[in-house]
Amino acid sequence: KQQTSILSAATIMTSASMLSAVAGLLIKRLLNHYFFENSQEALEAFWLAFQIPDMMFQLIILGALSAAFIPIFTSYKKESYQKAFHMSSIMMNILLLVFVGVGIFVFIFARQITEFRTGAEISPDQIEIVVNLTRLMLLAQFFFAISNFMTGILQSFQRFIIPALSPIFYNLGIIIGVVFFSSQLGVYSAGLGVVIGAFLHMAIQIPLVYKLGFTYSFSLNFKYPGIKQFFKIMPPRVFAIGASEIRKLALGFFTTSLGSLSYLTMLYALTLMTVPIRLFGVPIGQASLPFLSEKSGKDERGKFIGLVLQSLNQISFLTFPASVLLLILRIPAVRLVFGTKDFPWATTLLLGKLIAVLAISITVQALAHLLTRAFYALKDTKTPLYIAGFDLFIYFSLSYYFVFHTGWNVMGIAFATVLTAFIELFLLLFFLDRKVGGLVSKAFWYPQLKMLIAAFFMAVSLYLPFRVLDELVFNTTKTIELIALSVTTGTIGMVVYLYFAALLNIRELKIVLDLINNFGPWRKILSKSEEVLLETGVEGEEL
Repeated sequence: KQQTSILSAATIMTSASMLSAVAGLLIKRLLNHYFFENSQEALEAFWLAFQIPDMMFQLIILGALSAAFIPIFTSYKKESYQKAFHMSSIMMNILLLVFVGVGIFVFIFARQITEFRTGAEISPDQIEIVVNLTRLMLLAQFFFAISNFMTGILQSFQRFIIPALSPIFYNLGIIIGVVFFSSQLGVYSAGLGVVIGAFLHMAIQIPLVYKLGFTYSFSLNFKYPGIKQFFKIMPPRVFAIGASEIRKLALGFFTTSLGSLSYLTMLYALTLMTVPIRLFGVPIGQASLPFLSEKSGKDERGKFIGLVLQSLNQISFLTFPASVLLLILRIPAVRLVFGTKDFPWATTLLLGKLIAVLAISITVQALAHLLTRAFYALKDTKTPLYIAGFDLFIYFSLSYYFVFHTGWNVMGIAFATVLTAFIELFLLLFFLDRKVGGLVSKAFWYPQLKMLIAAFFMAVSLYLPFRVLDELVFNTTKTIELIALSVTTGTIGMVVYLYFAALLNIRELKIVLDLINNFGPWRKILSKSEEVLLETGVEGEEL
C-alpha cells in the first residue's frame, strides 16, 4: 500500500526499525553468549572486519541512493515509468561495476589495509581474523548494493513496508549463521550469517519491484540525461559519507590504540545510543525525502519549511524521552542487552558511563539526520559536505587530544562524539535557515523548549523511584526483577512526560493520542496530509 504522508511512512518504518533494532541487540547478546568468554578478541575482530566492506557500500552505493537516486528517479517517474526504470538500470550497472572493481582491490590487499588502519594494541591473531572476515563480507555488501537499489525504487513509489522489513531478514540471517554453524566455524559463522542475511535483505524486495513494473536492462550509457545529473549531484554526497566513514575508521584506530576490547566496548555503547536515532530520526528522515523533494520548489517554499519544522518537532518529541530513559536506566539496559553470565561487571559500569555521555546527543543527531535530508531535497549536496568535513576535523582533533593527552581513554572519544554532534546540528540549522528562511524561529525553538522542560521533569520522576525501588523493593541480581524495575520506573517517567506535554500544550502529543484512541482506523489517521503539510509564513509561523 502506498503511504501518503511522512508520518504514515515513518510510522511503518519505525515499527519495522524497532523490530530490527531489537533483533540487532539480540544478535549482540547472542554473539556475547557464544564468543565473549573464550573468544573476546575474535569477537572484537568480527566487528572491526565490518568497517572496510561497509565503507565501500556506503561510499559507492548508499551515497548515490540517498542524495541523487530518489530525486532523479521521482522526476523521471512523473514523465514515464519506462524511462525511470531504464535510468535506474544504467545507474545500477555503473555503480555495481565500480563496486566489483574496488572489491577485487580490497580482497587482494585486505591485510595491508587492516594493518594500516588499526592501532598498536591489536594482536596478530586479530589481524588474521579481520583479514579473512573482510574478504568474506565483501560478498554480503554486493547483495546489499543490489538490495538498496530495490529500496530506492520502492521508496520512490512511496512503498515503505517491504524495505523497512528487509533489515529484519538480514538479522535473521546472522542468527541462522551463528546458531547453526558456530560450533564448526567459530566467529566465522557470524560472517557467514552476514552473507546469508544480506541475500535475504535483497531477495525480499525483488518481487515487489518487478510487480511495480521494473524491467532490468544492461546498459552503460554515461550520456543518458539522468546519469549526467546523477554524477553532478552524487560526488558531494559521497564525500560527505566519506567523512563519516573516515570517522568510523578513526574510531577503530583510536580504540585499538588503547588496548584490548576498547573498540568492542565503545561499539556497544554506540549501539545502545543509536537505537532511538534508528527508531525515530532515521525513519522520519528517510520518509521525508520524497515529500520534501515534491515541495522543494520556490513556489511551495512555505510548505517545505512547515514540513521540515513539523518533522523536527516530531523527532524531538520522540527522542527526548528516549534519551532520558537511556540516561537513567543505562545500567539495566546494559545488563539486559549485553549482560550474559560471562560479561564483566567492570565493563558494565564503563558502558554505563559511556552511555550517560552519549545519551546527551541522541536528539541532536536525530535532528541532524533530518536536516541533511532537507538539503538533499533542495538538491544541495555541497553544504552538508562542507559541514561533514569540518565536523570530521573537529572529531579527529578532539579524539586525538582526549585519547593521547588527557588519559580519558574511551570516555574521551564519547565526549568528542557529543561535542561534534552539537556543532554539526548548529551548522546545519544555520545554513538551511540562510537558504530557505523562516526555519530558526519561534516555530522551532518554542516547541523544542517545551519538550525539553517535559523531559527534565521526566528525568526527575525516573531517577527518584529508580533509586528507591532499586534499594528497597527489587532484587536486581535477578533478571525478572531487573526487568520489573525498568518497566515500573520507565512507565512512571513516560506518564510524567506525557502529563507535562499535555500541560504545556505540545502539539505532537495530540497525534500520539489520536493513534492510541483510534487504533482501529490507524491508517486513516496517519494518512491525513494536513497533519504534516502545514504551510508557514515567512517567519515560520503556522498559518
